Amino acid sequence: MTLIGRLFVILFAFLAACLVAGMIVVGAVLFPEFSDLGAGPVDPGALNIVLGFGFIFISGFALLPAMIVVAITEAFYVRGALTYAVGGGLVGLACYLGLVPFDPATLSFNGIVRRHLEIMTGAGIVAGLVYWMIAGRNAGAWREPTRPLRPPPPLPSQTPPASAPPQSPSSPS
Repeated sequence: MTLIGRLFVILFAFLAACLVAGMIVVGAVLFPEFSDLGAGPVDPGALNIVLGFGFIFISGFALLPAMIVVAITEAFYVRGALTYAVGGGLVGLACYLGLVPFDPATLSFNGIVRRHLEIMTGAGIVAGLVYWMIAGRNAGAWREPTRPLRPPPPLPSQTPPASAPPQSPSSPS
């Protein structure tokens, strides 16, 4: 039962991390548009649609690399925040490089845009930290045996309470 609960926590943490990474990617890509003073206010409905597509995009491309990082950290009880930040950065890097054309003749990627690479890697780092805050701090805890319950405290003794007046000794008559 503990494993099933842990899987739900991992899924929730992954979705939250993807949402944050999607917001970062969309915000960073649209930032030049936001900085134009003559553009006027941004339509909230269009922004919600773009954020939704950013979430779907990030979660779809990051699922396999992120699950590899999660499996490694769960298997080896890795709970450090830095590990999740580096793992998230590597997942963001893998997601970006998965979209860039690779030339096998020269063994190089063609068309890498440095700004986009930095945005994806930075979003991956933040997503890794969000995942760590929700699920990574307890990685591998589902395999630890449950601690035995402490015994209850002893019952009070049969002495009369201190607030009761002392009884006077009765003399037999």
